[in-house]
Amino acid sequence: MKVAVYGKQFQPEVAPFVHELFVELEKAHMEVLVYEPFYNFLSQQIKLNLFLGTYNSYEELKENIDLFISVGGDGTILDATTLIRDTKIPIIGVNTGRLGFLADVAKDQIPKTIKQLTNKQYRIDQRTLIRLETEQEIFEGLNFALNEVVISRKDTTSMITITTYINDQYLNSYWADGLIISTPTGSTGYSLSCGGPIVMPASENFIITPIAPHNLNVRPLVISDKYEIKVKVEGRANQFLVALDSRIQTIDASVTLIIKKEDFKINMIETNSQDFSSTLRNKLLWGLDKRN
Repeated sequence: MKVAVYGKQFQPEVAPFVHELFVELEKAHMEVLVYEPFYNFLSQQIKLNLFLGTYNSYEELKENIDLFISVGGDGTILDATTLIRDTKIPIIGVNTGRLGFLADVAKDQIPKTIKQLTNKQYRIDQRTLIRLETEQEIFEGLNFALNEVVISRKDTTSMITITTYINDQYLNSYWADGLIISTPTGSTGYSLSCGGPIVMPASENFIITPIAPHNLNVRPLVISDKYEIKVKVEGRANQFLVALDSRIQTIDASVTLIIKKEDFKINMIETNSQDFSSTLRNKLLWGLDKRN
């Protein structure tokens, strides 16, 4: 099995767990490629006994990679999707951070998880991506997101007006700090912190969640992901911000945004001991109130 590993810099206390990951991969006789910037960092932090190749780009991943392992938190997985793109390589996240809905393999579960992967004791959970289209190529071809598209104000404390259409039918003009349009995967992220609902991954929906709306009766809205959303922004400033997951750009207020479902999906791995429901219970501490 050929495995690609991706990660970022980590704190010293995480090093033993990362070392254990590579030891377990060696025991499983896996051929390992490491993202080159991460490899350069690793070589200064831990002793690597097995031979590791490196990769740098999406083009290099298209060649016979069976599995992708992300080491870090949810943000690391979001970054990794810009490398995986439409390759259909299944991805699993080892959580070396804090709260993780995507990177849901705990540090102390690494040996068990590698064994499950080796024995193919897992299933594939396909995750919908959201796509942003504009007249300008502002994200250099990487105009998709796993979690959400966020439109927000820039260089002003004044609210902006976000006029929104669904399939060219007028929906609402949101007077707010911004607007989040998330996938079901992103429903447990920024949208949730702004009062949006939790949506199961395969629900085929988008969630439209205003950020600090002026009118309190403006609530989050769940729509089919088959719909096309069009957005126009007005405000005191001539520019606003648009973000795809952790990537952010400044856009002129004259630009119209078209948001819809991406043509391809990301394949997330769920082991037999981990699924979305158990992740929700563990991360949100459901069931710990003994009065229930």
